[in-house]
Amino acid sequence: MRLFLSLLGLLYFIHIPHVDSQQLNQTIRGQIVDQISKSPLIGASVSILGFEPAKGAVTNLEGYFTISEVPLGTYTLRISYMGYEDRLLPEIQVNSGKETVLQVALEESISEIQEFVVTTSEKDRTINEMIGVSGRTFSVEETRKYAAAINDPARMASSFSGVVSTDDGNNNISIRGNSPNGLLWRMEGIDIPNPNHFAFPGSAGGGISILSSQLLDNSDFITGAFPAEYGNALGGVFDLNLRKGNNQKREYTIQAGFLGTDVALEGPFSENYRGSYLVNYRYSTLSLLGKIGVPLGDYVTNFQDLSFNFYLPTGKKSSVSVFGFGGKSDQNKDAELDASEWEFEEDRYNTNFFSNTGAVGVKYNLSVNSKHFLQATVLASGTELGDAYDFVDDEYILEERFYQRLSNSKITWNMVLNSKLSSRASLRSGFYFNQLSYNQYNRAYDQDLDQVVKHVDSKGNSQSVQAFSQLNYKASERLSFNLGLHYLQFMLNNSNSLEPRFSANYQLDEKQRLSFGYGLHSQVQTLGTYFAEEEQDGTITLPNKDLGLSKSQHFVLGYDRSLNPYLRFKVETYYQHLYNIPIKEGANETYSILNQQWTLMTDPLVNKGFGKNYGLEVTLEQFTNKGMYFLLTGSIYNSLYKTDQNVWRDTRYNGNYNFTFTGGREFQWKNNQVFGVNVRMNYGGGQRITPIDLAASIEKGETVYQENLAYEVQNPAYFRTDLRVSLKKNKPKSTRTWSLDLQNATNRKNVYGTYFEPMSNEIETIYLTPLIPVLNYRIEF
Repeated sequence: MRLFLSLLGLLYFIHIPHVDSQQLNQTIRGQIVDQISKSPLIGASVSILGFEPAKGAVTNLEGYFTISEVPLGTYTLRISYMGYEDRLLPEIQVNSGKETVLQVALEESISEIQEFVVTTSEKDRTINEMIGVSGRTFSVEETRKYAAAINDPARMASSFSGVVSTDDGNNNISIRGNSPNGLLWRMEGIDIPNPNHFAFPGSAGGGISILSSQLLDNSDFITGAFPAEYGNALGGVFDLNLRKGNNQKREYTIQAGFLGTDVALEGPFSENYRGSYLVNYRYSTLSLLGKIGVPLGDYVTNFQDLSFNFYLPTGKKSSVSVFGFGGKSDQNKDAELDASEWEFEEDRYNTNFFSNTGAVGVKYNLSVNSKHFLQATVLASGTELGDAYDFVDDEYILEERFYQRLSNSKITWNMVLNSKLSSRASLRSGFYFNQLSYNQYNRAYDQDLDQVVKHVDSKGNSQSVQAFSQLNYKASERLSFNLGLHYLQFMLNNSNSLEPRFSANYQLDEKQRLSFGYGLHSQVQTLGTYFAEEEQDGTITLPNKDLGLSKSQHFVLGYDRSLNPYLRFKVETYYQHLYNIPIKEGANETYSILNQQWTLMTDPLVNKGFGKNYGLEVTLEQFTNKGMYFLLTGSIYNSLYKTDQNVWRDTRYNGNYNFTFTGGREFQWKNNQVFGVNVRMNYGGGQRITPIDLAASIEKGETVYQENLAYEVQNPAYFRTDLRVSLKKNKPKSTRTWSLDLQNATNRKNVYGTYFEPMSNEIETIYLTPLIPVLNYRIEF
């Protein structure tokens, strides 16, 4: 606590004198449109707060505006239009290297004369106006400046209430006690596969994000009771938006750091066409260093990725976007072939792991008229994962221990219609059709049989269908609500779910708001689980083929208060009831898919499990003001599950409490330089683990857990401090930024878990990542 108070005081009171230098300017421009129909708003006023005399612009016949010669800095913009609610856009960064280009949607007001005035701030609302509870928007700038976020949305989200990182070595997150696999990723309004390098089967995270911050625009993150348009998820949603490239001038970004070397380019296709392109390519810096002979340890790590967004207007009211991403990653380690070097059993293993993911989508947008907006998308995606472990015996002969190859492909057709029924009501309806294909193979060594046993060998296809409709209605200036239905059907076994969703917001006054949300949600299991094979008397069966959907009911009650224009307080309490959860059948079984993290489950399962998550979350957030921001969050929660044992147990992710402080400040230096200091401190309860039966492990020669004591041991409390310092230099035609992230700056040894070490016949402790410095340089021009 003393360290926290000292850092907070430092951020507030440290003063670095500003030295005048050559003033540099840049352009702010963009388009203002209607929230529902996406029609341009002609004559909307855009002004920069704090300027004397006033500085701003008015939109033209196509809704575009341009504010020229804006001095470099961070600003708040006010957008006003007759008959629409005013909107504030805080933390607008103006740098010399790139123009600031905005796309802003305004919400129609239901009354010209209001009892009180509520000005909507970008940070107080979500991009999707139908998210009523447990949602927040996040900006690309946050993924860049938050300590240890390293341009990764998932790592950044671990600063939010109710979100806990499950492993320092990757970006898996647990939301309100749910498994990381309950997270849905969406891009440009359509579901996408897990967009991370080094992803494991069925997981929603990985080692490094494939998505470059160069492409992302402001996006939404939802932690529960989400609206009807989101389906096939139990935990949360990342609803990502891509920005369009600059359609008036060509711009470049080059970034080099410990995690990768990026090159991004954007610009117009031609001088008189409003279309644009935006492309980013990244290659592993570790791979480059290894190829020039720099020693990097036992593991050889490689990755590369490409992401893009092409915007192609096809008329005044229509456009086509082609977007996508692709990533390749692998990690390999050779076994030690000298017995004198064998200290741990892992020294005797060859390991080979690869993970490839890609998606390409084509989206058609049509503003039908001032009341209707249509979006149709087709997206083709695929993943290919595999890993192998070979053991070196005493005669230096390789023996196979594990081999897995999983490939999945999907083609998704999606159509969504937005309709403005009146100034009070809007309706959004749509459907999804998913064509699913799979090719799964898995075999592993069985200690009892002393041979490799095949678990999965299957390929084929199936389909799933989703449909939704949701109504947003403003009953009065104070009261609004969202009401919707979502339908999901998995065609392989015709399991289905019709899911009501509801949320309501009541504005007590211009500063306070109450909210309530409810949602029934369901999720299809990982495909490989359905096609696990079981052989009896020479007959092969699929015991999990008829496995049903996992389901949950989520209730949320919230209170928001604006303490001043830059300071916000929020509290939410929730209860989530999970049922129809796949478990192993039997009075002595403790396995539940709610604890699944890494591997593909191929054992026979039944839908007889239960779970419950409940807790209280508090957020105090100061939006950037005079160069300073902070986010203080706290969560107290419980996460439990039940199998046929009929005993409520802690889940793997039941840490019980989690507190995070994230903050920073920027200081203006001479010669258009900006120095930034950012810190993140996290203190939370450790994850749960199952104790190891040492005697049985020694007898068997491998880790044997005391399954009757599943997750009854809690790791020591988790504490980590991350520090980020940066220096930004604005030149007349470029912006250059140096940054250093010190992850786990105090080098604390946080415990991840334990395992049995056959070489020593002892139980060893696994620790999370030590201090890691991440140096980065970026130039925009």
